[in-house]
Amino acid sequence: MTFDPNAAAAPDSGIFGLPAHSSENDDARIVLVPCPFDATTSYGGGASAGPSAILEASKQVDLLDHHFGDVYAAGIRMLIIPEAIETLSRDARALAEPIIARGGAEDTDADREAVARIDDACRACNEYTHDEFLRALRAGATPGLIGGDHSTPYGAIRACCEHLAHLASHGDAEAAGGLGILHVDAHMDLRRSFEGFRFSHASIMRNVLTDLPGVTKLVSVGIRDYCREELDYARAHPDRVRIHFDVDLCGAQWSGTPWPTLMDRVVAELPACVYVSFDIDGLDPSLCPHTGTPVPGGLSFNQAAALLVALARSKKRVIGFDLNEVCPGPNAGAEGGGGGGGGAV
Repeated sequence: MTFDPNAAAAPDSGIFGLPAHSSENDDARIVLVPCPFDATTSYGGGASAGPSAILEASKQVDLLDHHFGDVYAAGIRMLIIPEAIETLSRDARALAEPIIARGGAEDTDADREAVARIDDACRACNEYTHDEFLRALRAGATPGLIGGDHSTPYGAIRACCEHLAHLASHGDAEAAGGLGILHVDAHMDLRRSFEGFRFSHASIMRNVLTDLPGVTKLVSVGIRDYCREELDYARAHPDRVRIHFDVDLCGAQWSGTPWPTLMDRVVAELPACVYVSFDIDGLDPSLCPHTGTPVPGGLSFNQAAALLVALARSKKRVIGFDLNEVCPGPNAGAEGGGGGGGGAV
């Protein structure tokens, strides 16, 4: 079969309508790792359905990118959505829901047992993302995690740190500078824990900074909902944590600083090697109304795109990335059809 990037996607095609299993994809430059897990989301659930929704919606997207051209030609492959992770998420979520409804775990044997089982499920999820990322990195690809809630990138970021440490040990000077995280989010995610859960979606960046010394810089963009504990932690680590508050970015833009200039300044704070962690609630919630914890304000689509363009223009090395907290609405994909989308014909 001949692939036609101008045609509609075939029903059995892969991400963006690309061939799901072919020699063109065996050596894909980008490997997407789906992680359908959302055990600890504390308001709206549904992020576990994000990978399948993204896969289906991607087939309605045309393949010519305005900034970067025919990026699909380098090869993009999405792994099969793992049923074992879906089962882990469903079982852990059932344990977590009554705890979340009470506002957090209580000091009882039942809650301690439930929290331990939820944490074990999160660890299993971490091992899955770690192993798949490390496999892709060793093959020379750039891995991207498709979540899932924002707890899911922990293992992926750990794999990126290990990969950079290996490169640094072989004389790679850029890798020796460690990993910087470009973090787009409405929330800081710097809580020590939340509602009793060790690997809470609200603790991902605190866990990463605490456990992974290879992460040398966290640069967060779009932040507008945070607690005192998180602000104090950020202020206590100024060399490692830089927060760009949404209201401050808007104020600078209103005062006359062009958005691309602001984004160049953001990117300049990162080391040579970068991991991009993109929580969809970093965007204006009108663009993602079903995400678990929407917050007024946020980046427009074009502002977010300008940030990624600034990162590409900087020539920093993107080691890996994630997109998380995508929650499909009740009628997602129900209408079918739609325009464009490459596919196999």
